[in-house]
Amino acid sequence: MEILRFSAFWCGTILFGSIVLEEAAASIMKLRRLCKFCDEKLTSCTGKGSCMVECEITAICPHEEDVCVSIWRRNDTIFTFDTVCHNPAQKLHGLVLEDYNNSKCEMKERKGMGSQFFICSCSEDECNERIFFNSNKDSQVVAVILVSLVPLLVMAVVVITSFYCYRVYRQRQAHSKRKKGPLDFSDARAIIIDEEGSDSSSTLANNLNHNTELLPIELDVQVGKGRFAEVYKAKLKQGSSVSEEQGFETVAIKIFSYEEYASWKNEKDIFSDADLRHENVLHFLTAEERKVQRQYWLITAYQPRGNLQEYLSHHIINWHELWLLGGSLAHGVAHLHSDHTTCGRYKVPIAHRDIKSSNILVKSDLTCCLCDFGLALRLDNTLSVDELANSGQVGTARYMAPEVLESRINLENIESFKQADVYSMALVLWEIISRCSAIGEVKEYEPPFGNLREHPCVESMKDSVLRDRGRPEIPNSWINHTGIQMVCASIEDCWDHDPEARLTAQCVAERFDDMEYLDKLSERSNSEEKIPEEIFVVDEK
Repeated sequence: MEILRFSAFWCGTILFGSIVLEEAAASIMKLRRLCKFCDEKLTSCTGKGSCMVECEITAICPHEEDVCVSIWRRNDTIFTFDTVCHNPAQKLHGLVLEDYNNSKCEMKERKGMGSQFFICSCSEDECNERIFFNSNKDSQVVAVILVSLVPLLVMAVVVITSFYCYRVYRQRQAHSKRKKGPLDFSDARAIIIDEEGSDSSSTLANNLNHNTELLPIELDVQVGKGRFAEVYKAKLKQGSSVSEEQGFETVAIKIFSYEEYASWKNEKDIFSDADLRHENVLHFLTAEERKVQRQYWLITAYQPRGNLQEYLSHHIINWHELWLLGGSLAHGVAHLHSDHTTCGRYKVPIAHRDIKSSNILVKSDLTCCLCDFGLALRLDNTLSVDELANSGQVGTARYMAPEVLESRINLENIESFKQADVYSMALVLWEIISRCSAIGEVKEYEPPFGNLREHPCVESMKDSVLRDRGRPEIPNSWINHTGIQMVCASIEDCWDHDPEARLTAQCVAERFDDMEYLDKLSERSNSEEKIPEEIFVVDEK
């Protein structure tokens, strides 16, 4: 009996010990990490988004402290993965594992490893099986960008709101002053060309004057007359307290009858484009409908020197004046034709379609500015061929390009309208040279094709320009002057029978800019005193 009891006690002790050992072993096994464990192997993962390492071996890490690690390498076009267990207290490939407490394996690039090298570590079982490239970096970048932009957006809203309130305040202030009494000139300037340098104010200025009171304008004398309108020199009144002598500013008024509404509207719409503003384009102030007189008005700056045709008729110019007139004309046409402003902002190109010396004004500084946009055409890319065809054969016959005379302008290409303008500009440049003292003997002013009658018809011009391929004569004496020789070369390129062979207005303007040194040489030679020939003889002795 004693033996049986001892045997039972001994068996129970052994059983209890084995259970304790099993539990201890299980707890030890639990503490050790399960990780994907593969040597370096090829992969199709390109290092973007998330990827599976495609390792089929799951290993029990040998040490309790071990964490799961994945390494992605790129050598040229070869991509590889390497998965291991590693103790984060020790360096791996010379690198310290910094992110091993993560539950996901988020890749970080490490430089100086000889190839493109990404590594990640994590502390969950088999957490290195799926790896993530820049998993949260994109969202962090977006968040940083949004945080950076918010203050700028707030500032932009504040600035725009402030500017809008200021504009409304100025308009109301001007309106209240007009109600109180006669329009002061400073108010008129505010209404017409408020803040001249501002694009938004230019847009305001270049619209129909909708004021209940029309501008106080007193017509003076008629200074021009065309097919559609008459032009008057006029006076814009100031306040009544100012003396009559100082109480006016001179402006030009182009007056259309009610029947010529279409022409007035077209010119007003062209002028209403704020991007049209340029020193070599007539400065537009505003437009009005005068219901009592049954008239439409365009109000512009007044140029007392008149148009270029009149100026050349009464003046012989020198080389410097030719350079100013010709260069400014080319720059004005180039601005019309350009699809961007001097600031680089997009604008709709414009074809003038009636360039001639009587449609060009001479400013006080002897530069030109283009006027009379009644036939002008906005070369919008949205215009269809039919709409362009409906614009018709327009212009002045004497200055029409061959393709316009023949009604064969290429409507598929809006550049064709610019090329026709360049031909007309060449004829005007010829007129300017014909009255320059640098060519030698200067004859009386004569328009291009002066052998024809005063207002030749289209058929007469066809005979001269198309059948005979005629152009105004450039005598040999003209090319004795270097500058004029260069201008004549440009003219011949501009009135070429083939529109595609003509220069652009911008090219002509650049050529005039390049001639500036000749102009300075001319000024210097004009300022030097000529030494009598006898003195040279004496010196030689």
